[in-house]
Amino acid sequence: MVAAQGELTTDPIGIDIDAVTGWLLARVDWLAAPLRWIRLPGGHSNFTYRVEDAAGHAFVLRRPPLGELLPSAHDMGREWKLISALWPTAVPVPEPVAYCDDESVTGARFFAMGFVEGRPLYSIEDTEEHLDVAARGRTGDSFMRTLAALHALDPDEIGLGDLGKRDSYVGRQLKRWYQSWNASKTTENPDVDRLSTWLVERLPEQGRVSVVHGDYGLHNCRIAADGTVAAVVDWEISTLGDPLADLAYALNAWLHPGEPTAREVAGPTQAPGFGTRDELIATYEEASGTSLSEIEYYRAFNHWKTACIVQGVYARYLQGQKDGVTGEELEEMPRRIAHAVDLAVDAARTLGY
Repeated sequence: MVAAQGELTTDPIGIDIDAVTGWLLARVDWLAAPLRWIRLPGGHSNFTYRVEDAAGHAFVLRRPPLGELLPSAHDMGREWKLISALWPTAVPVPEPVAYCDDESVTGARFFAMGFVEGRPLYSIEDTEEHLDVAARGRTGDSFMRTLAALHALDPDEIGLGDLGKRDSYVGRQLKRWYQSWNASKTTENPDVDRLSTWLVERLPEQGRVSVVHGDYGLHNCRIAADGTVAAVVDWEISTLGDPLADLAYALNAWLHPGEPTAREVAGPTQAPGFGTRDELIATYEEASGTSLSEIEYYRAFNHWKTACIVQGVYARYLQGQKDGVTGEELEEMPRRIAHAVDLAVDAARTLGY
């Protein structure tokens, strides 16, 4: 049964209903049992549920996937720390409700946060179902101003000064992902090597340190029916870093109608009515007071990084270390890698590559 953009279930995976309900009742004074569980799509493979109580309240509960995980993966405590710090700021996030670090309750740490009306946009079909053309025209402005508001925050002032290293965010990423490429490559691609060298040599000085989301896109926002960003979600890989790298990642995913892509599914902004990337850049510049003269460097870096990431995923599938991929998705990965490298080259050429 489909409900609230998800699947209604009486047996939510990873949830001991009695234990979790009891834990929540002891800490959330407005909660009324019994609870109704609806599995929501997306969420970086974490189990994400909309939970409705007997009094009509709704909230969201997240917990990691089952099985053994790397210590830094699917960090519920990190997400909780982020939304708790950002809740009092101008950055829209769900209201923090409760965090459980006792894994004996349901086998993993979990947290509850407020439910925000709206929906994430993963594809052109999501856009067409959720936003009319007028609403799409408001999305880019809200999307950029939200990101600029995040980057304007002083990490120390909001209690996030220890979220990550502060120096050479892009430099460290270049080293990490080139090592990943060399460890996982299944074919040679000279442009990946040449770009790695060029990106290191051309690396701009990091202007400031900000909280960066790390995966900022319409898929990780709750977009209201009027097209504005109602909340930003999925903060588990957020850290301290260069805000221009965060911005460029978002710009790269903002595809125009008819723009070539290696994916089988058209992106959400390929529906008519959205602003252009140039308009987004102008909005961010105005909102942040930041010059974006070097933005094509950061776009080249993010496209190159995408190629390295997808190559690592592709290699793990070929080695049988990951499952759950369709044959079509597996065939798509080499095209995605090649396309990302081509886009990185195109961006780098605007700066003399």
